[in-house]
Amino acid sequence: MIHLRPYIDSDEETVLSWCRDEETFYRWTAGVLGDYPLTPERFAKTGSLMRITALHIDSPAGFFTLRNPDGRLNELRFGFVIVSPELRGKGIGRQMITEGLKYVFDNYRAARATISVFETNTPAYKCYLSAGFRETGVKETYTVNGETITAVEMEYQKPMSG
Repeated sequence: MIHLRPYIDSDEETVLSWCRDEETFYRWTAGVLGDYPLTPERFAKTGSLMRITALHIDSPAGFFTLRNPDGRLNELRFGFVIVSPELRGKGIGRQMITEGLKYVFDNYRAARATISVFETNTPAYKCYLSAGFRETGVKETYTVNGETITAVEMEYQKPMSG
């Protein structure tokens, strides 16, 4: 079972340890935090975002951020989503995203949540689909480590109550 809490500074070493190679690093950051390896100083740039740590048996198991794109209050965007390498492939990512969606809709009363994922990141794409995200049809290209990669925009619309 996953539960969420606000990120605390003592999570930093654990979260950074999950980026053990360049491929994981660039999938996680899209290069927006600079080059591999990630330093604590560059990771601190995420401090302006809502940082969330997912706990499994009271230990950090995942991390993500939330932000309001373009200041729109009816939408929150997930970013910097990562799961501990030891827990990948065990449904932890889906649980974390599902709990994140509850947080977005219950606490912020957003109508929509969005996320972007590289087309080449099949495990993450499948995770987001299983959590209820759907493609919007919008694609964006990034140049990451000298390679052009396409990212797929996905959204989750708040279910209508009633």
